[in-house]
Amino acid sequence: MLLLSGNVAAMSDQALFEHARDAYAKRNELALAEDVNQLNEQQYILAPYAAYWLMLLRLDQADNVEVQAFLTQYADMAFVDRLRGEWLKKLGKKQEWSLFFEHHQNFKRADTAVECYALYGKSQLEHQDVAAQVKKIWLSSADLPSSCTPLFDAMQQAGELANSEIWARLRLALHDGQLNVAKSIISRLPSFDKNNIELLEVAKQTPKLLLTNKTVNVRINNKKTVLKTPSFKARDDIEVNLYALDVLARSNIDDAVAVNLQLQQQWSKPDAAFAWGRIAYHAARKHHPQALEYYAKAHEASLDKEQLAWMARAAMRAHHWDVLLEAISKMSAEQQQEGAWRYWKGRALKEKSILVEANKILGPLSTERHYYGWLALEELDSVMNSPQLQYTPSELEVTAIASQPAIKRAFELQKLDMRWEAKAEWVWATRDFDDKQLLAAAEYAQRQKWYDVAISTADNTKQLHDFNLRYPIPYRDLFRAAAVNENVDEAWIYGLTRQESRFMHYAKSGVGASGLMQLMPATAKWAAQRMGLSDYTHDMIHDLKFNVGIGTYYMRYTLEVMNGQAVMATAAYNAGPSRARRWMADEPLEAAIYVETIPFGETRSYVQKVMANAQIYAPRLGLPVQSLKARMGTVPGRITSEVILADVE
Repeated sequence: MLLLSGNVAAMSDQALFEHARDAYAKRNELALAEDVNQLNEQQYILAPYAAYWLMLLRLDQADNVEVQAFLTQYADMAFVDRLRGEWLKKLGKKQEWSLFFEHHQNFKRADTAVECYALYGKSQLEHQDVAAQVKKIWLSSADLPSSCTPLFDAMQQAGELANSEIWARLRLALHDGQLNVAKSIISRLPSFDKNNIELLEVAKQTPKLLLTNKTVNVRINNKKTVLKTPSFKARDDIEVNLYALDVLARSNIDDAVAVNLQLQQQWSKPDAAFAWGRIAYHAARKHHPQALEYYAKAHEASLDKEQLAWMARAAMRAHHWDVLLEAISKMSAEQQQEGAWRYWKGRALKEKSILVEANKILGPLSTERHYYGWLALEELDSVMNSPQLQYTPSELEVTAIASQPAIKRAFELQKLDMRWEAKAEWVWATRDFDDKQLLAAAEYAQRQKWYDVAISTADNTKQLHDFNLRYPIPYRDLFRAAAVNENVDEAWIYGLTRQESRFMHYAKSGVGASGLMQLMPATAKWAAQRMGLSDYTHDMIHDLKFNVGIGTYYMRYTLEVMNGQAVMATAAYNAGPSRARRWMADEPLEAAIYVETIPFGETRSYVQKVMANAQIYAPRLGLPVQSLKARMGTVPGRITSEVILADVE
């Protein structure tokens, strides 16, 4: 121990902190405790984080007095609420309700496990009516924490969680493709035939076979067994059949329609409407020409949020403005207030020449700083110019931000490559900032080249704005050279890079994309070969110049294969050229409608943001100003002649 202490004492602050982090990862409580003592002696700015890790390791054994003392000591630290959440789970599990509720009122994070304990405690200790709150948690296809199980058990035993609500969640889980969650829900339904549990797997793998045959072969406990397919008499039979039809519609709309027509006499009226609603939803996402016909057959069904959104999208793609307005009218008040549906409602009213009502919607929307706000502005015949800088923080304000301990901790964590913790610390430090402080913080982050944090911080202002901070122009020489070399719009390059990485060169996505332009390894290798770079190695993807060069080359490639259509090229950069072409219509399509009807929500949002970013960047880069609609253009009709593409996805 004396030797260990001597070695630890000889370490630099950062090396000692790294040693503590390694001790925590290995759950070496003894070594971590030694590190904590030494870090505190050296008064290292991140010493509280090591103490936090030590408390996490000790939490199961620590007494409540010790935990409360820790929470009080570090009350102004970013990690304190995470620790409080873990302690609340411990208290909830032990049903120490008095202490639980004393500290629950100070818990600010969203945590379903803690929420379930809180509701259970209120129902058991205080006999409060929590049924409405419980049902909001219950009606989800997500795999909920185990802490929710006692709460649901109690609610079911008390009759507050009715069988109809259990069936409703089962249906939701099945049609969201959450089969394991569905099976856990089935355990609450004693009337569910165990053979039908086996048939759910058949429905998942071979739905058409299950729906069109009287028996199917299954393997149970490694033995081949013949099971009768579900009838339409019991509720569990019906749910299996509806699930099979939904799975079939995901892969083949025409087969699903044909099978469903054969089943019409066997469905009840509500189930028939539900079946058509599921087919309509999948048809709309596939841009099937008869999607609206299927929605019409489902008019008596209660459509969910996504089904209504795709009813609206199918209508706009067909220019059926009345149906679009009908779909929006059926949405919840909350969904109707989303920027997308305010814009498209205003747009539909304008298309129908109901201008006064249209302008009542488009006018307020046009003042909002986002994609739909800018489209609304253009519907009012205004073109967005370079945004005026409303506020520039003073040096004194920036210095005041830089001197704050939490800001210093955030940058120290960033230096140590603890990026998640660094951003969490930053968010905590700026949580109560007013607009002036946010802009000063964003300015300081930008000076330190922490561009993603600078952008997100500047984006959070409500009244005062600085678009130089929201839309920075780092690496200008690099991007300008790439734009000239590949003959690609520089504003588009900046718009895409801002969305891909927010200019952080170390950015890496969950699927392996890397660098400023988030290149996939296969794409980078393919592009390098086409460019004749015989000395390409995987490590080159992390080189700034190479990353931008390859990324811009691929942008030009997508633009060429999309016949110069920037919206399609942007979609291709994110989702692959073949998909971008698949989403075309037979006839030319307004680009805003093409984008709105992209089936992948991530790609849809991506394209919207990239095009809006490019619109902002153009005047900032000294490039010609044009309307967002003009920038997006028109997507041509589907090309029927055979085109061979060297498609990379």
